Amino acid sequence: MTSASPRFFHLHLVSDSTGETLSTVSRAVASRYPTARAIEHSYVMVRDPQQIDRIVASVEQAPGIVLYTIVDPDLAGRLAERCQAIPVPVVSVLDPVNAVFQSYLGDFAAPTIGAQHVLDQDYFQRIEAMNFTIAHDDGALPPNLDQADIVLVGISRTSKTPTSIYLAHRGYRTANYPLVPGVDLPEELIQPTTAFVVGLTAKTDRIIQIRRNRILADTGQPDESDYTDKARVAAEIANARRLCTRQGWPVIDVSRRSIEETAAAILTRYREHKEEEQAL
Repeated sequence: MTSASPRFFHLHLVSDSTGETLSTVSRAVASRYPTARAIEHSYVMVRDPQQIDRIVASVEQAPGIVLYTIVDPDLAGRLAERCQAIPVPVVSVLDPVNAVFQSYLGDFAAPTIGAQHVLDQDYFQRIEAMNFTIAHDDGALPPNLDQADIVLVGISRTSKTPTSIYLAHRGYRTANYPLVPGVDLPEELIQPTTAFVVGLTAKTDRIIQIRRNRILADTGQPDESDYTDKARVAAEIANARRLCTRQGWPVIDVSRRSIEETAAAILTRYREHKEEEQAL
């Protein structure tokens, strides 16, 4: 039985800033419609009526859903009115949320474009975390592990590096260390540390699949070495789990998790750990 072909539709994303908010929201919603595929048209840094007119002309050529985040009420109104006249569905993504904030806080939002991208302390903390994480990838642990917020350990192909980068983007200084058969843990990981150490693992078949795909992409040749041998990979996973148990490190299975879901699970454990520390 063959699956139905995907249904394509046009999705126009209009922002007076970088468009990151729109992209995140639209993809989160679109993912809930597996039989539909969005053809995205992105318009960013929209700041004048002429840009609005050009966008509307594009929408007329490829009618579809229009989502926007525009602070200026005149520009927002111009876009909404022109789209309704075509007609196509047009939605201000932040207006419902802003209305709740306004009602609850009893105050009006400041008309600031791209306010979430301001160069504040949090921004520079994320930059610092990213620099730290890049410098301490794949076993390059800092001499003083207390400098890290989080340390990820796991065998090869358990998504340590991409998860570390994602956590750094959230502002957490993250290092990662590969568990290699026959190689002892470095002293930095054995000694007590304030860093939160987490073990990442995955199902045997998942690890093998990722390793084979990686080697095939790198060499163009299939791999049948110990690196992808099922019994040896299973032993690697079991040994890594035992090590984490011995060290008292929590373990997260990444087999069916996206990078974002893995990071969310790590941060939940991290916050619980910090709360327990503060309670002592």
